[in-house]
Amino acid sequence: MGNGPNNAGNASSGGNAGNDGGTSATPARPRCGVLVGSYSSGKTSLLEALLFAAGARSRKGKVTDGSSLGDASIEARARQMSIEPNVATCTYLGDPWHFIDCPGSIELAQDARNALMAADVAIVVAEPEPARAITLAPLLKFLDDYQIPHCLFVNKMDKANARVRDVLEALQTVSSRPLLLRQVPIRDGEQIVGAVDLVSERAWKYQEHKPSALIAMPETVKTREEEARREMLEALADFDDGLLEELLEDKVPPTEEVYAQLTKDLADDLIVPVFLGSADLDNGITRLWKALRHETPDVASTAARLGIADAKDFTATVVKTFHLPHTGKVSLARLWQGEIKEGVLIGGERLAGLISLNGGQIDKLAEADAGALVGLVRLEALQTGDLVTGEGRQEGVNMLWPEALTPVFAQALQPLKREDEVKLTASLAKLIEEDPSLSLERRADTHELVLLGQGQIHLQIAADKLKNRHHVEVAVSQPQPAYKETIRKSVEHHARHKRQSGGHGQFADIKVRIEPLERGAGILFDETIVGGSVPRQYIPAVENGVREAAAKGPLGFPVVDFKVTLHDGQFHSVDSSEMAFKIAGRLAVVEGLPECEPVLLEPIYHVTIQVPSEFTNKVHGLISSRRGQILGFDARAGWTAWDQVEAYMPHAELQDLIVDLRSLTLGVGSYTARFDHLQELHGRMADQVVAEREQAA
Repeated sequence: MGNGPNNAGNASSGGNAGNDGGTSATPARPRCGVLVGSYSSGKTSLLEALLFAAGARSRKGKVTDGSSLGDASIEARARQMSIEPNVATCTYLGDPWHFIDCPGSIELAQDARNALMAADVAIVVAEPEPARAITLAPLLKFLDDYQIPHCLFVNKMDKANARVRDVLEALQTVSSRPLLLRQVPIRDGEQIVGAVDLVSERAWKYQEHKPSALIAMPETVKTREEEARREMLEALADFDDGLLEELLEDKVPPTEEVYAQLTKDLADDLIVPVFLGSADLDNGITRLWKALRHETPDVASTAARLGIADAKDFTATVVKTFHLPHTGKVSLARLWQGEIKEGVLIGGERLAGLISLNGGQIDKLAEADAGALVGLVRLEALQTGDLVTGEGRQEGVNMLWPEALTPVFAQALQPLKREDEVKLTASLAKLIEEDPSLSLERRADTHELVLLGQGQIHLQIAADKLKNRHHVEVAVSQPQPAYKETIRKSVEHHARHKRQSGGHGQFADIKVRIEPLERGAGILFDETIVGGSVPRQYIPAVENGVREAAAKGPLGFPVVDFKVTLHDGQFHSVDSSEMAFKIAGRLAVVEGLPECEPVLLEPIYHVTIQVPSEFTNKVHGLISSRRGQILGFDARAGWTAWDQVEAYMPHAELQDLIVDLRSLTLGVGSYTARFDHLQELHGRMADQVVAEREQAA
């Protein structure tokens, strides 16, 4: 588990074989590991430990003091958390590696999902707390849905209170693939002081911030080691008849055979190896490195898994878009095959630069080969998720790529300086290009510019980026629900518009009937004019006036679901005009609606909430507390021990629903919502809505 001689015979799918004491005879193509996991699990600390062990860092950085390789932005340092993927490059025993350290916050999951499409292997960082295993459920489901090879690194073992067996059992409940424990801990009392590798059966004693020491296996751990090793081999035998036959005959399979089977099954996403350690103390890091080096698939295997076909020259996928100061737009891309050079034409657009990202450091490259993770500079046509060749963007390609996450939180934005309105729109477009889980709406009903995303922190980060990177400050507020109003009573109304101001005057006289319609009917206009009391050429103007007046009813909101019938009127041969009759139509509605018993309508949404089954009862209470109507619940399709709850909920109650929902479900609950219908709102709440609208007017 610590530093020491390699297990002989462990073959590498990256082009290496033999002892870890030297470099391979054939240069390996770069491989890519993506670090993912829940917030506070220690992903960034693990990256620092991996880089330090590889000799890429002379000293380990820390998140707490801002010295880590990544998280160099103002927004990340202020929060002491990753807010976007951090890229690192290193070489371990002659093998080139790229790592992407992804944000752990559930609100920033889009970046993690996109980055995982560049992964040859994902390293899922877990905490040694059984109760928190559920926080990894959406991530592990995603990895299995996309068949991404992944291993688990149970971090912070120096602080673990639970048994490894209990942690593993809890993690297995949220993984559809079998978890293969690769080590068992060595304990001194309650403290974990080392580990035994279950393949080589070598024992290692931890030495804080030093290479682990090879020791004889303690008698106290032998029974547990034999049991765990048998469980590991039996799990592997489920995927190999030869190994199963050896176990049935009580034969000890050769170590080389076990390693080969582990490598094959990991590449096929059939198993999830589980490693133990502490990134802060450098425990277990070398053991993890060895497994990564020998068992991670190479770039060709990953390209085949993603369904990427051969191209004439090169093929790459854009996994992240950055807009960097002094550099411009950078498309971070994984190169699957071929070679790319600076200045090459891509779809008729010249590549302005080819760069390597390593934390906050940017290095220019002359060229890059298959496997490399590179930045393509100022290719404006490229978007995150694009498959690109020398011919440019490849559209209509059947390639695995995650959809953008559905928004669950929204904020209305207003620039503090009026002159920044155009700049705000352009800056938001860049943020959305960088993060596809952000979206923008201009809401006609409320005249608001609304930014939508994955939560309060997500949108706060966006506002900070607007200020710090684009120099646009905004005021944020809660978006207004799209209230409407309607009527419950029919009336007859006579409206006259008459004005004389020298020369031709203005004259129009109409009689209308205003009546309510069923919900969802909209606004209807009809006429029953006989005898030419209102000339035909003026009737459309009356309708225009009616619809214009409906934009704001007596309660202050757009009026819907009513009908106006023009049935009589008068005109003047000289003073009547289309404008006069339009004004009369508007007056008829403005004066008549207050007599029609106006009533407020609030938008009701059909909401689908997805949660682990253990939290379903709590969700029922949450829905009821927000004036919701539960329609029913069922098992969530494709998920084990998850439920899907259907409900009607007022739009006004959805604004911070995700905050309470995540609070109740350890952060994993989610929902989708779509408008369903309008519903009458009465009483104190309706009065408050109307009063707020009057105050804002």
